[in-house]
Amino acid sequence: MTPAEPPSPSPALDAVVVGSGHNGLVAACYLAREGLRVEVVERDEVLGGAVSTVERWPGVRVDRGSSAHVIVRHSGIVEELDLAASGLRYVDCDPWGFAPAPTPGDDGPDGRPLVFSVDLDATCASIEGACGPVDAEAYRRFVAEWGPRSRAVVASFGGPPSPAKLVRAFWPLGAPRDGRPRTPGGDLAVDFLGSGDALLDRWFTSERLKAALAWFGAQSGPPMSEPGTAAMVGWVALLHDVPPGHPVGGSGGLTAALRRRLEADGGRVSLGDAAEALLVEDGRVAGVRTASGRELRAPVVVSACHVLATRDLAGDAAPAALADAAPPLGNGFGLVLRALTDAPPSYPGVPDELAQGGLQLLCTDRAQLAAAHGDFAAGRLPREPVPLVMCFSATDDTLAPPGQHVVTVWGQWYPYELASGADWDVLAEPAARQLLAAVDRYAPGFADSVRELYVQTPVALERELSLLRGNVMHVEMGLASMFSLRPTPALAGQRVPGLPGLYLAGASTHPGGGVSGNSGRTAARLVLADRRPLARARRAVLARVRR
Repeated sequence: MTPAEPPSPSPALDAVVVGSGHNGLVAACYLAREGLRVEVVERDEVLGGAVSTVERWPGVRVDRGSSAHVIVRHSGIVEELDLAASGLRYVDCDPWGFAPAPTPGDDGPDGRPLVFSVDLDATCASIEGACGPVDAEAYRRFVAEWGPRSRAVVASFGGPPSPAKLVRAFWPLGAPRDGRPRTPGGDLAVDFLGSGDALLDRWFTSERLKAALAWFGAQSGPPMSEPGTAAMVGWVALLHDVPPGHPVGGSGGLTAALRRRLEADGGRVSLGDAAEALLVEDGRVAGVRTASGRELRAPVVVSACHVLATRDLAGDAAPAALADAAPPLGNGFGLVLRALTDAPPSYPGVPDELAQGGLQLLCTDRAQLAAAHGDFAAGRLPREPVPLVMCFSATDDTLAPPGQHVVTVWGQWYPYELASGADWDVLAEPAARQLLAAVDRYAPGFADSVRELYVQTPVALERELSLLRGNVMHVEMGLASMFSLRPTPALAGQRVPGLPGLYLAGASTHPGGGVSGNSGRTAARLVLADRRPLARARRAVLARVRR
């Protein structure tokens, strides 16, 4: 038997990116745009990590992870990389939020839904009809107050979370404006460091309005009773400028466009060939070895996978900052149902176009959220699940054949490890049916419209998308693990101290989970900044040679 030939050596690269999630591809695109030779390596056969779409059933395209894209649409990345020229097209979610009445069909104000749209006047009219004029006017002032604050948050997401960067982003917020005096720093601190619930209680009287905004804010993970969650509620102010969007053809349309942009600039992507180990020589990164046995030589590795997966890649070469990393992973995050249905969810007395385009926030009282999170903290399934529903096939006919729809139902705060020790593979079906029944309470008949159902439990999310402990944010999004504390204080700068050439990107790093691309862009900028002295030295040598 002839022995297998060793893999042929790969051409030298300037950078290897580990992971084809959107942050890894964003980093690769920014590097390739500057002329660097870049290769992205990915364990999965599917491009995009948690920003990917597959044909789950014949002719039906279903997202594997994220569906609605929010932060990336405010980051400037789509425009900087001109991803529209690479085929990316977003369908705006407008209206972007819908919260049904607690008692559908009532004749009184409480029988009307809350509808949030880009048009602030229309949103305030909806709030006035459902909650009264006092809260409608308060919401208008809330958007005016938190719009600049949320734009400051966007600015703080655009680079490393250094004290200087944060000061530059947030200092102007206290300046006098519109005839008002300077806002004292203490007042700003109370707002930003306080809880979302406290912020909502200061601004609004209607529990229905508070519940809808709290459920939107809670999508980052922590309950709105935790300190530091106020800004997650304040983010709604920006959605009156640019709403959430869904790429035509599915969430993976973003990563597909990033790949096309990367390849247009000379980069490449290798799917199904995982990085297995970092190559380290003379105390610095020298590339990666892949599962196929390839050695990709490069002085730079951007690891856009989970920070603990990066630690495993480094092995014995991991410096103390990485070897000792123990960020809070939490106990799961949520349960996702991907349903093929005969029809979108339909809410009694509500025109479909008001409900189906965006996020259907099926919560009318914050007590429901508190109870669900309490069950989660106790390690048990929620006794009363709180659903968030999305049906983008209502506005994108590329997702399913005529007469069929793809509906995503998200249930938050489902534990990865159950206190009872129960097996998630056994619980998946009853938990899914319970969550469908929770949707049915607001959209009667929805459960009967389901023809196919794909259930992503916390354990299934870990298996399919390598999300450790089922945490879609990689690391908890609480105040103690954000900004310069994420994923740990030693690694917050995205460079790995003690191992030159290794950079971190992805949801484990600032600014955290969600579809933003910010950490990928920041990692690429750090790589380019670190190369500049070398480039200047090379130019000086060439100049001397010429002379």
